[in-house]
Formats: sequence, C-alpha cells, structure tokens
Amino acid sequence: MSLAIIECPGLTRRLMAHAPKLSALGQAHNLPPVFPALTLPAHGALLTGQPPERHGLVANGWYDRAHDQVFMWRQSEGLLDAPPLWETARQQRPDYSCLKHFWWPGMASTADTTVNVRPVYFADGRKSGGVYSNQQGLAAELESRFGQFPLFQFWGPAADIRSTQWICDTAAWLATERAPADLNLIYLPHLDYKQQTLGPNHPDIAKEVRELDDAASELVASLQAAGIDCVVCSSYGMNEVSQPIHLNRLFREKGWLKTVRNAAGELIDFAESDVFAVSDHQIANVYVRNEAMRTEVRGFLEKLDGVDSVQVGRHEREGEFLLTAEKHAWFTYYYWLDDALAPDFARTVAIHAKPGYDPCEMLIDPTIAFAKAKVISKVLRKKLGFRMLMDVIPLDANLIKGSHGRLPESDEEMPVWISTRSDLPAPASFIDVHAWALTHG
Repeated sequence: MSLAIIECPGLTRRLMAHAPKLSALGQAHNLPPVFPALTLPAHGALLTGQPPERHGLVANGWYDRAHDQVFMWRQSEGLLDAPPLWETARQQRPDYSCLKHFWWPGMASTADTTVNVRPVYFADGRKSGGVYSNQQGLAAELESRFGQFPLFQFWGPAADIRSTQWICDTAAWLATERAPADLNLIYLPHLDYKQQTLGPNHPDIAKEVRELDDAASELVASLQAAGIDCVVCSSYGMNEVSQPIHLNRLFREKGWLKTVRNAAGELIDFAESDVFAVSDHQIANVYVRNEAMRTEVRGFLEKLDGVDSVQVGRHEREGEFLLTAEKHAWFTYYYWLDDALAPDFARTVAIHAKPGYDPCEMLIDPTIAFAKAKVISKVLRKKLGFRMLMDVIPLDANLIKGSHGRLPESDEEMPVWISTRSDLPAPASFIDVHAWALTHG
C-alpha cells in the first residue's frame, strides 16, 4: 500500500473548524512541531528523523562562514547531514520509491521523482514561472498538461490558492498515473502566507481555510481512489504578531554591525561586523565574530524587549546564539537606519538577495499612489524588454500580522495530524512521522 503525506503549514486544531471535508477524513490529532517551527527544519526532520541541529537545516537561511554570505532558501538535498527516509527504507526494500512534490529541500534529490519550483531568471532582469524535475522532460510535460506554474500566485503580493491548486492537480496525476511511488511527499503552502499578512485571527482566514479544504480534499479523494493511504498534517501554526524587532539596526547602533555603501544602497559587511543576525520569522541566528564579546552580546540580547529566549547555537550554521521572539513579536532583517539608503532589493521580491526573511514581500506598499496601475505599468514595460525595478514592496514591518517559529502554547494552536488509516496510532510529534512512515508506509 502506498502512502501520501500532505503537509499544509499553518493548519491548526482551531482552524479545522473551517475545514469540514478534511475533518471528515478522520480524527484530528495534535502533532507537536519541531523547533524551530520553520519549513526547512521541519521538512528535514521528517525526511531524516533527526532534529534540525543534527540534520543541519537549522532555519530557512543562515550565514555561510566560508563563503562570507547569507544563503536563504537553498534547495539542495546535499545540505542534509543525515540520509532521507527513502534511502533508509531501501536498506530493507531496495525497490522502495518516493515522489517528492514541492517538498523542501527540492533539488539534487535521490528520490525517484522530484518536482519543485524553479523560476526562470532572464539576463535582462525578467522573471517567469517554472518548475524543475529530476526526470528528464517531466517539467515540460507538467506545464504542457496543466499550464505554466503560477509563480506569482505562489509567492509575492498576488499569492493565492491558484498555486496550491496547481500543486494538487499535478500531484494527483503524478502519484496515480505518471510516477506512482511507495511514498508521496506533497507540500501545500496556501495557509501560511495569508496568515502572515492578515493575521491568524482575521475573519478572512476562514475563507482561506475553506479554499485549502476544497483543494486538499479533492487531492485526497484522487489518491484514495488509486489505493493510496493519505495523511494530512501541518508542521506549525501561526501566531498573531504586533512587534517587529530590528536586531541588525540595534547592533549597528552599538557599533557592532558594519555596512558598505554603493550605488544600489547599503549592504552588510559581514566580514567586518562583530555581530549580526540572520532573521527568520520568530527565530534569529546571531553570529559573533569576536569570541571575547560573547558574554557582552548575550547580556545585551537577554535584555531586549520582545526576546523570549537566548540559547547557545547548537550547530555551526546557527551561529553563536539562537534567539526566539515572544509570542507577539518577530525579527526583521532590516539593518539600514534611513530608508533612503535601503538597498535596491529591499523594495522588491528578492528572497535570495536579502540577508534574512522578509514577509513584506507579500504586500504592495500602501503609500504608493495608484499602486495597481504602477504594477501593471511596470509589468508591461518588463514584457516589452525594458530594464526596470519592481520596487513596490513596503519597508514597514508593522504591516505584518502573523509569524511562526515558536512552539505552540495551547491545543488550539497545535498543528494537526489526520490519517485515512484510523486503525493506526498517530505519531507523537512531527519528527516521529519519519519512523511512522517507515513502519506503516
């Protein structure tokens, strides 16, 4: 019997009230997340059965000392420090197969079939939707059958259910017809993004949950009809937030963080900075170049308003300190003291260029007059081949209403586990899904 694990981040016990179709599949169990409760740490934990400090994907991005560079959203499976689930399963069953669909990390995978988002970056600055597959010709076949992947509905101000629907439609076809596998890992990100911009308690979130409910339940029905057991689960819930914490600005005011300025604005000079942070939602990794400063830096961090805990880094990628924000707070990557000197990428969707996570990429700057008309004009100019900057992203972190990374404090906030196999016990936590899949998959 084949197994599909469908991961829907942001789906909690409280939100299940708006998902009647998924609720009808089976009992919803609590599924405590890994820490940090972030995408790459969670997906790596399920793949390897190890916590982030052991499998190595400690956040969605980190500072690489050898390259003197912050890497955000790296996709290579080679970053894992432990073998993935299917390789472990093949020790007992050499023919064990896996379809990995939009699961992170998604590239350089040893899974039989992997598909993930890979935008096309043109030399003239244009960007368009695209997907990658390790199966020759499969990406082109998917886009021929189902249309181009809707990249701008996957991430950015226009993100909506269309990208998740595309993932569902292609996953159903792959798992049942094109690439049947013993294990199917499928990632549906819809609920995450809307909760960050609206807040998890916003009335419109109920509509977003219903849209996910329709898409995910249709996927489950297709998979079950093909004899595939299904699990719908989530790796974390969202917290309502109202306090952004600008760690790098504070370090700069202390004289610890250094910048360089060029025609594109200010950039962090990592090699010359004594202290800087790579922020990731409600988690921040703090790097301290001067060992003699560690006690002073820790004391400073522990006194900061909105910081809940300061831990010593558990893995080289985490830096010297691992920070967790209080429930109502989150960490920005901002380091400039004057918006006029912000780097040009700050006002754009540029997830790989920014030295930290920027949820404002899902919003259009509300201070721009006739913003929609400006966006349309810029898109048309790009299509005509003109170089231009899509600088419509706000620099106001107070616009963000939801974040994650902390462990939940109540049952209502807990991620969920729903299985079509009611005869099997639920795993004790998200990291235990690895062993559960090896035993029951």
